Amino acid sequence: MAEVVIVESAEDAGEIAASLIETLVLRRADAVLGVATGSTPISTYRTLAAKRLDLTRVRAFALDEYVGLEPGHPESYHSVIHREVTLPLGLSPSLVRVPGDSLTRGADATALDSAAEEYEGAIAAAGGIDLQILGIGATGHIGFNEPGSSLASRTRVKTLMHQTRLDNARFFDSLDDVPRHCITQGLGTILEARQLVLLAFGEHKAEAVAGALEGPVSASTPGSVVQLHPHVTAIVDAAAASRLRFADYYRDAWENRPR
Repeated sequence: MAEVVIVESAEDAGEIAASLIETLVLRRADAVLGVATGSTPISTYRTLAAKRLDLTRVRAFALDEYVGLEPGHPESYHSVIHREVTLPLGLSPSLVRVPGDSLTRGADATALDSAAEEYEGAIAAAGGIDLQILGIGATGHIGFNEPGSSLASRTRVKTLMHQTRLDNARFFDSLDDVPRHCITQGLGTILEARQLVLLAFGEHKAEAVAGALEGPVSASTPGSVVQLHPHVTAIVDAAAASRLRFADYYRDAWENRPR
């Protein structure tokens, strides 16, 4: 069972998640982080930045990237990671990777497949990911692994569901501007990280959180794959935890955790 921590706010979650990263980096200065985009991990990055750690040797791999956006597009994850992670945390840009970050708008299927394979190789060459930060979508997806994704999947091209594009449309001028395809780390790739930290906030995430943490392990709920991992910390606010059957136990276990 994952360690589930129910907190009052995203800021409280950020404090806990940042402390986990701090512990890792103080133990290993060249740690490998898996970083996520979106609004969910922002409090973690802000808290970590305030700690003013020397993170110049830390290597980072993003979970996913849109297909069809130039790297310089403000909503490409190449740009988002640079803006929200690399610069605030003081990471070395040369040590931060995003899937397909060398591709251009007109990349064909062969180039996309090669980029996915190359990304898998880069993660392996770095020694694997020590700690992977995850959010979860309303469809239950982690990374861009939509429902139906193989639990053993690797980095590859995926088609985004309408709901996922709708959820991300707030970052674009219109829904039509949201790409339909992405390159994402696979569920099998994510499971190879040595530690997973899953963050979720808000009532609209409650069903996905309950399915991921307490439902059956199923490709229909990609986030449920975290149940197969031996070292998972899920940090959720009360609204996102509202459908968890064992919420009282999680609160008691956290309050009385071994020191």
